[in-house]
Order: sequence, then structure tokens, then C-alpha cells
Amino acid sequence: MSKFVTLLFSILILQSCKETKISYLEQNRFDLTSQDFDFPEKNFNIIGFGAYHGSAKTENVEIKLLNALTKNGTIKYYLPEVDYSTAYYYNEFLETGDTTLLKELIIYNGYHITQERTIEVYEKWKQIKHLNDRLPKTKKLKILGIEWIRNYKYVTKHIVELIKDQDNQLQPIRRLKQTIAADTTNYSIDKPNLVNKNLKELITDYENDKKRYTSKIENVEVFEMILKNIKHSFEEQPEREQIIYDNYLTLKSEYNFSNNPQFMRVGFFHLEKSREGKDGYPSLYARLIENKIYPKQKIISVIGYFTDSKVFWSEQYDKNGDYSGYSIEAGFGIGDYEKEYFRGIQNLKDTKISDKTLFRLNQSDSPYFTNEPDLIEVIMQDEASNSEAVKGMSTLDFLDYAILISDSKASVPIYEMK
Repeated sequence: MSKFVTLLFSILILQSCKETKISYLEQNRFDLTSQDFDFPEKNFNIIGFGAYHGSAKTENVEIKLLNALTKNGTIKYYLPEVDYSTAYYYNEFLETGDTTLLKELIIYNGYHITQERTIEVYEKWKQIKHLNDRLPKTKKLKILGIEWIRNYKYVTKHIVELIKDQDNQLQPIRRLKQTIAADTTNYSIDKPNLVNKNLKELITDYENDKKRYTSKIENVEVFEMILKNIKHSFEEQPEREQIIYDNYLTLKSEYNFSNNPQFMRVGFFHLEKSREGKDGYPSLYARLIENKIYPKQKIISVIGYFTDSKVFWSEQYDKNGDYSGYSIEAGFGIGDYEKEYFRGIQNLKDTKISDKTLFRLNQSDSPYFTNEPDLIEVIMQDEASNSEAVKGMSTLDFLDYAILISDSKASVPIYEMK
């Protein structure tokens, strides 16, 4: 009899917790599709939005957030998931509107994240340009990149622009110019090639005689950060999270991040504000908090979740290496599938008010402070999950806002663009 009473008591407690969360979510939800949408918080150092890659509506959600955060000048810098040199050329696109350049940027950035090499990302950047064109000159967004280098295409072009060697005295720069001019240049970081060889020669020459270079470089600190990132690309197993953390600190000093809030769009792991368990690997946000770069409350994490949606999964190639199509997923890969789902996602589904509903989780009376890792624990049927690692942790250890994205189509590879 006592076992039955205990079980009944547990069921009643769980039901009460569910009702409390439902009530809270109903009072703290926002319709991103509304013309009047405004982001609830303004006082932060950095805000990040992340979700699984490859779902079409994610890009539209990002535009909604950017519109809200730029209309009153809340953010100054935009940090997409690209390296510093690639970001430099995204700024060029924002200035010129060159869609040939934009398409090329998206194709080459696909070497870092294949699921971002899509028509939807291309269209998103065109919308970002329209948004930026409407902003006053003093409030326009500047694009910055803190990611590791996954392809040498734009870093080589950028280096040649950064070093003003009009009299061609620097042999490594002359060689880089020649390789860029060659249509057959291979920019892969995964195998030895001419660009790789030239970059190694440049780094050696620079480190042996910096004075010959520094007089020709406007910003030596940023240039040295780029070279440091190139050296990481030579490593067999570079530590990505440490690299982006170090790059962030370099740019924090250069661009006065402490007084100029930034918006970051990355995969959601980077935005987890705590390790998953005391021995968990620290994300970028966790490192910023642990090293006291910013107070935890000045770092805002917004994570997107999917329901009834599809994701672009992988590109397909024929035996000659030519693009031939793509695959999609509609269960595994969206985090709302009977064999793989986020704990507590049903509460979001029960309280959504549109296909793009934002939930604020971090109010002082939030039930998400309790030691239940809703929206962070992944329940998996056939594989090991993070359940043990996050046991006893709270949702708000990790994130501040959740966005439920419903009925999204899969993104479409940019190679399908007519």
C-alpha cells in the first residue's frame, strides 16, 4: 500500500509542476510573427541565438530577432558562425549588395557547416542587407567572426588586402597574389596544397622579421590573430571552443565589446551557459562566465526547438564528385521525435501561440529555476544521452529563452538555386 501512495504522490507532484510551467509559459510568451514584437531585455553584453542547423524557418526567426534588436540600437555587432576574414567579406556584401559575392561566401562557408550552405541562408543575408540599409549610419551593424578557419579562400584574399605591399617587396605576399589569380587554386585545409605551403612561408617570414611587415599593416593585433588561426588550421586536432574563446577576447579588446552589445548566431552548444555536469566540456558561454568576462545575467542565451519540422541533412554527390541532390530528416535531427526529444518540450507545444513562439524562462518567479533540466536533457531511446550529466541541474543553468519553431520545411542547398 505504501508503494502505491508514494507513486500516487509522485504523479500528483509531477502534474502540479507541469501545470505551474504551463501557467508560467502562458504569461511569458511572445509571438515573433507579430508586427509589434520587441525583445523583452535590452541590458546585456551578448545575446546568442542557436538551433539545429538545416531548417528553413530558423533563418526567418533570426531576422525577426535582428529586427527587434536593431530598431532601437540595442546591438552593435553581429557574430555569425564564420571566421574573421569571411566576416570581412560579408561586410563588403552589406556595402555593395554584390549577390555573386554573397553566393560564393555561402558556398565556401559550407565547408565549415554544410547545412548552412542553403538558399534560405542566402535570402537571409539579403534581408540583413535591407535591414542594415534602413539603419542610421551610426547604428549600422558590423559583422565580426570568431570561428576557426575551415577553408583558405577568404583568409588569403584578406591577408593580401591587409598588407599594403604596393612595391612588392614581400615575396610571400607576391606568391599569395599569384595563387589567388590562378583559377585552379585549391583552398582546402584538409590536404597539402600550394596555398597551404604559401601560408606557412608567410608565417615563417613574418615571425623572422616582423618589422618588414608591421609598417605595412594597419592593425597588427588583428593580423596576428589571423595568423594564429591559420597556424591552428595546420594542427591535427585543433580545439575549436578554445579557439573561438581566444578570438572573442582579442576582438573584445579591439572593438570594445563591453560597451557595444553583440548578437551571435551559432549552433546552440556554444550558447549553453554551464557545463553539462561538473566534468562537462565548457562551451563559449560557459567559458565567458567561468572566467568572469561578463556576469552570467549579462549573457543571454536563446535556443530554438522544432516540432513537426524537417531539416536538410546532407548534400549528395555522384562518382565524379558533382553535386547530385540532398537528403532530409523529419524525425531524428529535430529534437522532437519519439526516439530523440528534449525533456519538457511538450510544455512549449501546449502553449505556443504561433509557428514562431518565444518563451522567456528567466523571470524571477520562473519554475525553470528548479533542478529539472527541461529543454537541455535529451531523451534517447536507442543511444546514450546526456541524462546523467545534467541530472539535478536546472534549465536556467543553461539558457534564458526558448523559441518553438513549428511546421518548418527543410532548407534547400544553394546548388538548387536557379
